Amino acid sequence: MQSLSLPNQPPTSPHPILNLSFRIFFSAGALFAIIIMALWALVFTGHTNIDAQTLNPLYWHGHEMVYGYAMAVVAGFLLTSVKTWTGVMMPHGYKLLGIFVCWLLARLGWLAFGLGVSLGFGFEQAAWLYTAAIFDMLFIGSMAFFIFRAVLQVKQYKQMGILAKLALLTVGNGLCYWGIISANMNLTKIGMYLGFYLIIGLILTIGRRVVPFFIERGLSVGGTEKVTLRNNKAQDIASLLFFLAFFIVDLFYPNKYLLTITALGVAAVNIVRLIGWYHHGIWQKPLLWSLYIAFLGMCLSFLLYALQPWLGYNHSIAVHGLAIAGVGMMTLAMMARVSLGHTGRSIHTPPKTVTVMFGLMVLTFISRVLLPIVDMDNYLLWIMIAQGAWIACFTLFCISYLPMLARPRPDGLFG
Repeated sequence: MQSLSLPNQPPTSPHPILNLSFRIFFSAGALFAIIIMALWALVFTGHTNIDAQTLNPLYWHGHEMVYGYAMAVVAGFLLTSVKTWTGVMMPHGYKLLGIFVCWLLARLGWLAFGLGVSLGFGFEQAAWLYTAAIFDMLFIGSMAFFIFRAVLQVKQYKQMGILAKLALLTVGNGLCYWGIISANMNLTKIGMYLGFYLIIGLILTIGRRVVPFFIERGLSVGGTEKVTLRNNKAQDIASLLFFLAFFIVDLFYPNKYLLTITALGVAAVNIVRLIGWYHHGIWQKPLLWSLYIAFLGMCLSFLLYALQPWLGYNHSIAVHGLAIAGVGMMTLAMMARVSLGHTGRSIHTPPKTVTVMFGLMVLTFISRVLLPIVDMDNYLLWIMIAQGAWIACFTLFCISYLPMLARPRPDGLFG
């Protein structure tokens, strides 16, 4: 008797938010962006203290923006996109919940350690640090495992560069913890900046793929012309080499001439790339101009790195420019677009709040990066405006997007 070939059982999860990783990680990342910035505002204004002898408050803030917020968005994006790229089903349901819980426990451990929390029954402050370290490594390790397995399964080796960045992010995070445990703040600084530049490298890599694709799709569908954007391999190689040289110079070999040359190289290559991506139609669609403005902000930030040794403003101005444009604006724009497409909603009719959201992120960039250069006398005011705009931006995202991320797709499909 010939055996019957039964169809595969469709995937299920206990709640729609666990269907795919973008749902739970985008939701948690946006909420965390509000919480961590509100806490930083309290620390910055002296209303909450972090033990500076144990951990530089700036590094606490930087670590959680990179390894907390940014890595949540990276996890949400990669564990969803790899399914699209490879056709291999990625973690959902309780497996996804396990990865997320590792991220969450790491954030709680880091928060309790930074604020000097002790529970009084042998769980001292240092134990929170070890707790955070263990779960942070489990979080990144499990995410990398599922991506690596999918890539190997379909032999899609072009994705190995992303896996290499995830491995180095694990190393960078480990250096942060090792630096704190060994009371070597320089090691913690290296780990934090290594993670930051790896995230920026990841955003440049992924952005090179998805920004022109999203612009082409967004303008061609329903339009009178098919939009095709220019891109070439030489730009990819030049951008990678200049960026690699830049981050090695800035992190390990601070030489103002080399910093200026490499930063200008990254900026120039990506400005040329942006010119090739430009189409006047993007200004009619906030989900497109936000991606374009984010990439433009990154280019401007690299120019600020190049000029900083000669104009004398603080190095953190350029760092925050790259962070707000790359980690802030780019991830926000990606989340706003991906959340619509993958929940079965039209990318052409986003919530009306998105224009205000992106406007608030632009205000964050202007107030935190540009205004302090021209008016240092009101530095504290500009910082507080930037913090408020960031919090308002992600509050609007949560109001607009969390309901759709927590509900089933309107078409009834799994995703």
